[in-house]
Amino acid sequence: MRPELSQEPDRGRAAPFGVAEVTGPSMVPTLYHGDLLLVHYGARVRPGDVIVLRHPFQQDLLVVKRAAERREGGWWVLGDNTYAGGDSTDYGVVPDELVLGRARFRYRPRRPGQRSPLALLGWALSAARPVFPVRSGRAASRRFRAR
Repeated sequence: MRPELSQEPDRGRAAPFGVAEVTGPSMVPTLYHGDLLLVHYGARVRPGDVIVLRHPFQQDLLVVKRAAERREGGWWVLGDNTYAGGDSTDYGVVPDELVLGRARFRYRPRRPGQRSPLALLGWALSAARPVFPVRSGRAASRRFRAR
């Protein structure tokens, strides 16, 4: 299953921000199933950004991917989890009109089993953080560099 957003962007609103929920494993280790994103709709996209887009073949499905590079006709997008699939290696370049916005901030809800003080402290220190772009061709995770 590909990550999809829980809400459709409202084109008529004054503030270009919205909240989305991630489903699926394709952006692990950057994003996990259940993470909430603050999405900046209409934001300028650069290579390395985590973006929200409409699936090219199923446009009612919104997905979260990393904008890998600009190509003729749009963006080449990839998931950070190379084993999950569901990116441009499956459907090719994504036209600009299907790119909706850029993820700016991630909030990771507390898991039900996190009850010990140490687990709660770990969650509190890592639950909310900006979604940083990956620049200059670096891999999202060191374990995925050798490919």
